[in-house]
Amino acid sequence: MIILFDLDGTLIDSTDAILECMHHSFDIYNYSRPSDEEIKALIGYPLDEMYASLGVETEKVWDFVATYKECYRQISTQKTTLLPNAAEAVKLASEFASIGIVTTKTGKYSRVLMEHFHLMHHFDVLVGREDVTNPKPDKEPIVKALKSFNTQDKDIWMIGDTKLDLLSAKDAEVNSIGVLSGYDDASTLLKYANIVLDDAYEAIKQLKSIKSTQSNQ
Repeated sequence: MIILFDLDGTLIDSTDAILECMHHSFDIYNYSRPSDEEIKALIGYPLDEMYASLGVETEKVWDFVATYKECYRQISTQKTTLLPNAAEAVKLASEFASIGIVTTKTGKYSRVLMEHFHLMHHFDVLVGREDVTNPKPDKEPIVKALKSFNTQDKDIWMIGDTKLDLLSAKDAEVNSIGVLSGYDDASTLLKYANIVLDDAYEAIKQLKSIKSTQSNQ
């Protein structure tokens, strides 16, 4: 079995860091700050798309992104926490599956975070925003991650908290589980996921049960 995890809202909560760096970038360029709710509604999308949706002109978007990333580099480990049971989910998954991370966050900073939480060594691959041309909901990040595995005759699952994760999984023709620990609600996730559960740990327990059933057949 191969299991791919999203990060924000699935394994980690970096909402405070995202909000702080978003607001910082708007302050730096003397723009009116968007509300926290407006920002949170866009978490999971690439930064450039977030800024564009928040009213930043196309020619200035990448300046905002650069300012955000410098802020995030400085505060991410202090302002990010593991979600409840996330560490347990990763450790349990690594016992019966090959696992990876597929995120729209910058891969470099994602690795720093997962090393900070002493979890990176469990993963065989991490695909971040800079590793692909077309981020989620496109299938490219999942397809790229799967190149690190022998996928023949393997049951493949993507676990994520937003429709972007689930649409990417569908496009890549892999199974998906939506989790309610992040940014999309149950009614949204149920439109796109094979299964919707409370968090990543519940998802992994379900997948362990599925694998056990398959092994006994």
